[in-house]
Amino acid sequence: MLRTVIAAGLLIAAVNTAFAANPNFCANYARAALNQVRVARHTPPCMYGANGPRWSPFYRVHFNWCLGVPWQFAAHERAMRTRYLRSCRGF
Repeated sequence: MLRTVIAAGLLIAAVNTAFAANPNFCANYARAALNQVRVARHTPPCMYGANGPRWSPFYRVHFNWCLGVPWQFAAHERAMRTRYLRSCRGF
């Protein structure tokens, strides 16, 4: 039983690593995230709704998160920030 649990854990870790976004993609993702955070913090209608990890002002938060997820997840997060910025800016 313990061997099965360990084997399953290793398989999940291998699958997650295999589908994780690459560092170059994540560097671009993190820079874009920081630009979106700056826009939100400098746009009065947006600033109060831009909170939580999605809106962190720290590059490493975005970069490290991206490294641990498939690139599609990171692309979705970026799209969610874009959608929010468009809605609060009236676009």
